[in-house]
Amino acid sequence: MAIFATFVIVPFGLLFLVSGLIINLIQLVLFIFVRPVSRNVYRRINTSVVELLWLQLIWLVDWWAFIKINLYADAETLELLGKEHALVLSNHRGDIDWLVGWVMAQHSGRLGSTLAIMRKEAKYFPIIGWSMWFSEYIILEKNWAKDEKILKAGFNQLKDFPTTFWLGLFVEGTRFNQKNLEAAKVYASLKGLPTPRNVLIPRTKGFVSAVTHMRSFVPAIYDCTYTVQKKQTTPILLRMFGGQSSEVNLQMRRYKMSQVPETTDGIAQWCQDLFVAKDSQLENYFTNDVFSDLDVHQIGRPIKPLILQATSVILHGPDHLFLCLFLGGCNFNSGTSDPIFLINGHSS
Repeated sequence: MAIFATFVIVPFGLLFLVSGLIINLIQLVLFIFVRPVSRNVYRRINTSVVELLWLQLIWLVDWWAFIKINLYADAETLELLGKEHALVLSNHRGDIDWLVGWVMAQHSGRLGSTLAIMRKEAKYFPIIGWSMWFSEYIILEKNWAKDEKILKAGFNQLKDFPTTFWLGLFVEGTRFNQKNLEAAKVYASLKGLPTPRNVLIPRTKGFVSAVTHMRSFVPAIYDCTYTVQKKQTTPILLRMFGGQSSEVNLQMRRYKMSQVPETTDGIAQWCQDLFVAKDSQLENYFTNDVFSDLDVHQIGRPIKPLILQATSVILHGPDHLFLCLFLGGCNFNSGTSDPIFLINGHSS
């Protein structure tokens, strides 16, 4: 698989590198010449520009690796997706859960205006990190004395965001693995908290700040619970490049912002209770094979990422024609063509 993946990584990487740098250059020009005149005009144009970059990653999930997403949600949540500002919370279990979030954002028409809270190191990454910086992702210093002010300023500047946005937050602060789970169990014992089994202890300061400063203009919180389907191979980027398919479960449950308490302690406890319930849900799934009490939905692959990738191949000429294998709507490695249907907490 590693050899096969190389034939995907190299051409896809070249396409992504060239187009990404072009997009970064366009963002730089917009930042210098348009943003000083009108920040909202800059934002509107940038959401369309950066979407072109993110769609290439969506294509990788949807049309190459054929990752199947079982979406569990009620009718009201499905109806409102993409039609309202939202704070999006999720557990953080693997390599691609953030990409699954982007897939949902793209299906909801919010890919270009999906933002996140992230560590400062990320902004130095060429292409992706630079695009996030130009897109006004909230970037933390990992020093609460500084980050408290950064978060407040970042949240307040979203008040006049000209399009509907999603703000993603992984409140666990790091990825779930056995080492981090053991550390979380020790912390829970010291603090008298419920012992976690399938999630980590949420770091609530960033969440408290988000709710406190955004509750007046963000009407909803989308609580996402993510896991890989039992007996399925865990999807990681290398396996995706190799065309290996997988199946994941995603539950999206909508809460009105008015359902969240108004005090600092109340908001923090609400978040902790949410993850205790999430832990129990995952335990029930791993034990009894029941993931959610909500209806499951299958949503087809969108055509937009496919068109974009096909266009990129054509523009790069005959030397890249073999990339058409990517675009056939059939995955020879995984043998399936089934239709398939954000970033950091702060220490509490």
